[in-house]
Amino acid sequence: MALSNDDSPVYIRLRGTIAAAILRGEFRAGDQLPSVRALAAEHGANPLTVAKAYQGFQDDGYVEVRRGVGMFVLPGANERLRVAERDRFLNDQWPHIVEHIDLLGLDMAELIQRQRA
Repeated sequence: MALSNDDSPVYIRLRGTIAAAILRGEFRAGDQLPSVRALAAEHGANPLTVAKAYQGFQDDGYVEVRRGVGMFVLPGANERLRVAERDRFLNDQWPHIVEHIDLLGLDMAELIQRQRA
């Protein structure tokens, strides 16, 4: 599960992948994230693009850089990231999803029941 779509710029998709990993608990407080080069190689991305994705996490206070060592997840990052991603989903994505559901004439209750089956 990534938190972005395929139409997004690469750094946004990478950010979504990293955010999902933090939210799933694959990276916990104090854990070191993969190096820029390692993540770039894993995803076939330019290292500058990965650095841009990581910079966003640093700017938002989810990770810290330890010079010469790497990037580490800060305490409370999971909870703060979950709140931010929920807000982003509810304000940016959900209205478009509801609009699409309405456009297709789908029943919300039926969709929810179908998901639980």
